[in-house]
Amino acid sequence: MSELREQAGKVKEAARALAILPTLRKNAILLAMAEALEKRQGEILEANAVDIAAAESKGTSPAMLDRLALNEGRIYSMAEGLRKVAGLPDPVGEVIGGGTAASGLRITKRRVPLGVVGIIYEARPNVTSDAMGLCLKTGNGVILKGGSEAVASNAAIARIMTEAGISRGLPEDVVCFVSDTSRECVNEMMKMNGLIDVLIPRGGSGLIQAVVRGATVPVIETGVGNCHIFVDMSADLQMARKIVVNAKTSRPSVCNAAESLLVHREIAPAFLPDVFAALKEKGVRLYGCPESRKYGEISAATEEDYAKEYLDLAMSVKVVADVREAVRHINRYGTQHSEAIVTRNIENARYFQEMVDAAAVYVNASTRFTDGEEFGLGAEIGISTQKLHARGPMGLTELTTYKYFVEGDGQIR
Repeated sequence: MSELREQAGKVKEAARALAILPTLRKNAILLAMAEALEKRQGEILEANAVDIAAAESKGTSPAMLDRLALNEGRIYSMAEGLRKVAGLPDPVGEVIGGGTAASGLRITKRRVPLGVVGIIYEARPNVTSDAMGLCLKTGNGVILKGGSEAVASNAAIARIMTEAGISRGLPEDVVCFVSDTSRECVNEMMKMNGLIDVLIPRGGSGLIQAVVRGATVPVIETGVGNCHIFVDMSADLQMARKIVVNAKTSRPSVCNAAESLLVHREIAPAFLPDVFAALKEKGVRLYGCPESRKYGEISAATEEDYAKEYLDLAMSVKVVADVREAVRHINRYGTQHSEAIVTRNIENARYFQEMVDAAAVYVNASTRFTDGEEFGLGAEIGISTQKLHARGPMGLTELTTYKYFVEGDGQIR
């Protein structure tokens, strides 16, 4: 048996003890972890500096460096995320159905932990704290496999949180941080049926698709975000400009950033020169269709540009005839993550929301709100772009399954 399988077996056993911990104990563990992150932030920042230096030496893009970087504010946010999770209702044990069958059997349907959750992720160290917090609150063991880019940061965060948790009664071995960053280790995790109950990949499309296609363990597909903003003919153009600039530039390296702008033909002459200037002022590179290029000096868009998740200061642009063409374009190129329309036409807004195939569909708001904390979930384990079990930001409820508790009086069949 490999060392990883041996560790996973220990997590599986420890998860059984975690599953029955009372809510107050789990909350105390989370609060201790939050306090430890803040008190020992110097250790985390020192480790993060090692990761940043290594990434810079490899010529990593500024957007990816932003995903990797930690500071006092981001560590505070990680700690606050844990405190918010501690303050949320515990879904474990919640009765979600039941009744008495014709046989007289009394049936109760209750939420229970999934068991052991494996997280395979890239670049963003805050995933370590979010994943640990959500998994522990829901009684799940967790196996963390971060990428090589943030291995020092992730190891420090996992160590500090685990030590704080154990001091408050967290079962030992319920958290496994995998320091091996090799592809072979990922491949082994993908085949650990019976030890890992579900895998959640977080990162770029290459990682996610490799896990989806290669795993025999059940997978929740997350996070690739080719998100669109459609500015309709009736839009408030000042509002539309603010939404587009925010959705593209507030944090371009994240999956809920807008990657493509669609504009109704009737308002293109009035809107595009203004929004192009605002985006270029922020350093955005633009790639547009022939019609959109009439309104500014931008590069020609290719088929690849419309399908691309840039995760950078870049954006594709297309002029469309109406809301129906916009919806067709989005359903062709989108990744079922987050899409938005800016409009004052109620009928068009409802058509867009009903017909666009995505986990979150906005009217007159930025796609940047697709986030577990913004949705009131405290934190998130990821944003699911699939349709089975979980969709959109995944919080506590999405890390549970259910069990039927059945009681009888000697019934046989």
